[in-house]
Amino acid sequence: MNAVTQFPHTEKYARCIQLSKNVRWEIDADVIRGRSFDTAKKYLPDGLSLLGDMDGLTDAERRFASQVQGRTYANIFGMVERYITAKMVEIGAEHSLGDQTALEAMLRFSQEELKHQDLFRRIEAMMAAVMPAGYRFDIDPSAVAAAVLGKSHWAVLLLTLHIELFVQKHYRESIEPDAELSELFKDVFLYHWKDECQHVLLDELEMKRHDATLSLEERERGVDDFIDLVAAVDGILQLQAKADATYFATQCGRKLAGAEVDAMAKHFLAAYRWQYILSGADHPRFRSMLGSLVNADQGKRIAAAVAGLR
Repeated sequence: MNAVTQFPHTEKYARCIQLSKNVRWEIDADVIRGRSFDTAKKYLPDGLSLLGDMDGLTDAERRFASQVQGRTYANIFGMVERYITAKMVEIGAEHSLGDQTALEAMLRFSQEELKHQDLFRRIEAMMAAVMPAGYRFDIDPSAVAAAVLGKSHWAVLLLTLHIELFVQKHYRESIEPDAELSELFKDVFLYHWKDECQHVLLDELEMKRHDATLSLEERERGVDDFIDLVAAVDGILQLQAKADATYFATQCGRKLAGAEVDAMAKHFLAAYRWQYILSGADHPRFRSMLGSLVNADQGKRIAAAVAGLR
């Protein structure tokens, strides 16, 4: 058996390695570059924060709300990359006695996710230094990772593909074109996006490789687990939307009535559902991949679970 027959996707893994080498970056030298966050600028663009749809806020309040959402945006990525790193290490081990090019690609993926975790820890500390006290993000990344990794391999891979596709969508469609954002915030997600572009290619390779081994019953379990993961993500978003609305209300510079705080929490939740669930579920590449893996009934079940959050 020749190498091409034994390892038919080696060239695709090699391409990902080369892409990784081409965009390699360092946190201090390339991203932070001695800068700090400017609170006179927005952090998260209107296309993600959806603040353009919210009435009753002054320009300063709208800017602060974008900063609150931007801080949570960075923390959510720092959280999910804990499980993604662990999963990529696990997948790398599957290649350890096989295709060594695939092994190298997955190890590079893992190393880049570790770097992202470090980046987002740094960014949280930098935002804390310039924003008012009282912000809370009480979600334990390791506990979340353990819960996610307890689900089937198929569901975890699909969730990862979903996340890394919406990273690309968010940067290209909303973050990159917004000239009113903090330059540092834009650069954080520019360099994050550069890595995720080749990560998506690896996600798709691994998703197809694993799916090809499954029975109908195993894929059915995967669908159930993915729906459970979507619900779990939404549970996290509900908690954080309330925490962020409370923080905004106490630090925005004026007294908000209870109804205003409730409205802010509802708006934040709608924005977070768009950011972390709906924008990925609607991505054409995600829809195409999912459609190639599931039957009509399974697809309808997933669509119904997502539709309930719109």
